[in-house]
Amino acid sequence: MSGVRASALGSWPGTDFAATQRMVLGELTELPHLVELPARGVGAQLIGRATAMVTEIGLDLQPAGWRLAGSPGIDQSRARALWRNDLDRLEELAQGYAGAFTVAVAGPWTMAALVEKPRGDKVLADPGARRELGQALADGVAAQLRELRRRLPGLALRLQLDEPLLPQVASGAIRTASGLHRHRGIDRAELSAAWTAFGEQLTRHGAGEVPITLHCCGAGLPWEAVEQAPLTGLSVPAYLQRSADWDHLAGWLDRGRELWLGVLRTDRANPPEPAVRPIVAAALAGVRPLELGPTVTERLVLTPDCGLAGWPMPRAIAAVRALTRACDEVTDRLTES
Repeated sequence: MSGVRASALGSWPGTDFAATQRMVLGELTELPHLVELPARGVGAQLIGRATAMVTEIGLDLQPAGWRLAGSPGIDQSRARALWRNDLDRLEELAQGYAGAFTVAVAGPWTMAALVEKPRGDKVLADPGARRELGQALADGVAAQLRELRRRLPGLALRLQLDEPLLPQVASGAIRTASGLHRHRGIDRAELSAAWTAFGEQLTRHGAGEVPITLHCCGAGLPWEAVEQAPLTGLSVPAYLQRSADWDHLAGWLDRGRELWLGVLRTDRANPPEPAVRPIVAAALAGVRPLELGPTVTERLVLTPDCGLAGWPMPRAIAAVRALTRACDEVTDRLTES
C-alpha cells in the first residue's frame, strides 16, 4: 500500500523558470509539476498561459482584460513564445525523469468568466461563445500534451484545471462588464458537461486518457456538478471545508478518487515558517473523522491551499519540504487509526 504524497499547485515566486523547475523536480519527486511564474508578466499568469494554448481563436489584451479577437494579439503571441521557451527548458531539465507530471491550466468556466466578447460583456453570458472557447482551449491543451509526450516520453501526464471562480459562476456572482448586474448562475448539469467535454476532446485529439484534477481555492463548491464530472481528483483548501463539504469529500474518496488537500495556508502576507506539526494536524483533522480506513492514504495528496507565488522563495521551498516530511507521519497515523 502506497502512502500519502505531497505536491504543489503550480505557481511560484520569481522569474527564473529553469532554477524553479529544477528545484521542483528535485523536491517533489513523486508529483512534480510544470512551474508557473506569474511575476514574468501577463503572458505567464492564469489567463495569459491559457491563451498560449487556445487554438483557432484569437485573443488580445485590453485595459479591462483579455478579449476575443479576430486574430491573435501581440500579448497572446508573446504568451505563446514564453510557453514554447518553457517547454524547451523543461525538455532539458527533465531528461531521464519518468513518472507523474502535472500541467495546470485555467479551466473553461474561469476562462468564460474572465474573457470578454469582442463587443463587450463576458463570454460567460453567451452559451455558444463559452462552448467554443472551451473547445478551443481543450484542443490546444491536447496539442500541448502531445508535444510534451513527444519531447519527454517518460512523463505520465496529469492535468490540473484551475477553476478559482467556480463558486461565483455557479451561484450567479460574476458581475457583468458594466458592473451594474450579475450573470445568471450556470446550471449544474452544464457545469459538469463542460468538464466532461473537455476530457473527451483530449482523448479525441490524441492526448490519451489524462487524469484530470479540478482545483478550486474558493468556498461553496457546486457539489452536484463536481461529483457528476469524470474527474480523477479534487484539490481544495482544508480550512474552507464545512461539515457538509466533508461528507461530500468522504464519498469522493470512497469512490476511489484522489483528494489533493490544501493543508498549508498561503493567504497571509507574512507567512510563518512552515512546520510539519500543523500540517499533520490539519490533514488528520480533516481526513481521520471520515473513517475510510488505511487505504485512503493511497488517494491523499498534501498541498498548499493555493499557489505560492506571493511568498518569498526561501519560504516557499520550506513549505514544500515541510509538506513532504509530513507525508510519512500522516500515513502512519491514518494507518494506525
